[in-house]
Amino acid sequence: MTVPSAIFGDALRRLSGAATFLYQDGSRYWYSTQPTVTKLAEDRAEQLKADPDAVVQELDKRLRRDLGKPGDFSRVHALPMTGQDVPDDLDARLVVLRIEYPHTKGGDSSAIIAANTILESRGNAPRLYRNTLAFLAVDKTRLQDLDEALRRYLAWESIVDEREELDLSPHQVKQAETQKASADSAVTARIPEAYQWLIVPTQEKPTDPVEWQSFRLSGQEPLAVRAAKKLRNDELLVTGMAASRLRHELDQVPLWRGDHVAIKLLIEDFARYTYLPRVRGPSVLTEAIRGGLPLLTWRQDSFAYAESFDEAAGRFRGLRCGQVVNVSPDDLTGLLVKPEPALKQHEAEKAAAAAGSVNIGVQPGMKPESGTAGTAATVSTEPAKPRRFHGSVTLDAARVGRDASRIADEVVSHLVGLMNSKVKVTLEIEADIPTGAPDNVVRTVTENSRTLKFSPGSGFETE
Repeated sequence: MTVPSAIFGDALRRLSGAATFLYQDGSRYWYSTQPTVTKLAEDRAEQLKADPDAVVQELDKRLRRDLGKPGDFSRVHALPMTGQDVPDDLDARLVVLRIEYPHTKGGDSSAIIAANTILESRGNAPRLYRNTLAFLAVDKTRLQDLDEALRRYLAWESIVDEREELDLSPHQVKQAETQKASADSAVTARIPEAYQWLIVPTQEKPTDPVEWQSFRLSGQEPLAVRAAKKLRNDELLVTGMAASRLRHELDQVPLWRGDHVAIKLLIEDFARYTYLPRVRGPSVLTEAIRGGLPLLTWRQDSFAYAESFDEAAGRFRGLRCGQVVNVSPDDLTGLLVKPEPALKQHEAEKAAAAAGSVNIGVQPGMKPESGTAGTAATVSTEPAKPRRFHGSVTLDAARVGRDASRIADEVVSHLVGLMNSKVKVTLEIEADIPTGAPDNVVRTVTENSRTLKFSPGSGFETE
């Protein structure tokens, strides 16, 4: 009977890892009367069962290294002790549960119980933004393999660190280092095999109870990247939203508060309610709002914008229909307005402006001017609209990019958005250098200015 070489090689590896008197040096194996350190490693691995904190610390360190790539999540919370360790924020995050809370398919596992506790509260306070969390849990059947691999690695690591105190021979030191490397590889391979359950709270309708869905992850990417990819593919994490979809959500639930809704309140709604799409963060919604406001089809597909609502006058202040508005996650003031009332107010204000042209009839006893007998003179009271804008501003030389970007968003974009407008922006630089500019700076600036097509006459001066 011929034994396949792969089976024979695997048997040798297993034997060298467990036998007390079998030594290995590369492809050489031999028995000796002096025992190896295998028994010592086994004893230390067994003793670590009484020290689970050491195993958890090693797992925590390795998980944090793997979770350094968060994927589409803004942050990842690794092995929180309680819900107090998971902040109540507006952005989507992944919570990696501790190994004390494994998951099994079907029924309420300890992982779902722990996840539900974190979802419901943050410490003693109820959690508000529940639609921002997804959970990653260890598989119950794979937990034992992961625990054994971690304890085995820690045992061999301690032997290598104490090789002088243990008075190990060169062969024993080499064996310990080989076994440590092998155990390290085993732990690295078993962590993603064990942490394979993605657990997500979902809700079909506002009146339905919250349900937990679990998905088995696969792939070679880091844990958080795999989890985000699965959520994104199943429409359980939205990283980009069209304005028409946001309008659909506003109308379907509905999320309007009367004829309008505050942008800040809308963003909190998406973070709060699990029957709404789970978005990566407030920027997803502000980008959808920015894209929807200037649409030509804003009446059917999006919404209007207002700075505020005057309840006493019953009108929207700063109402803009079909116009560009700079809405950012750092400034969530303003309202989204339903198209119907926005258009009604817009048309009424246009009619009121047109009524500024009044007809003045000929008064009794007054002689009509030539060519106006029997007619009325039309006098326009509408003030002339400004036709030009000019402005200048001094930028912080250390933060030119930031200041120029704000000016472009908050001033230039509004002027460019006007019909038939022609906008010219000029950047002027004045630099006073009391000690004189060195030659290398003169060469660099002059060449770059020429490449960037600075106007003729630009350059350095000696006086």
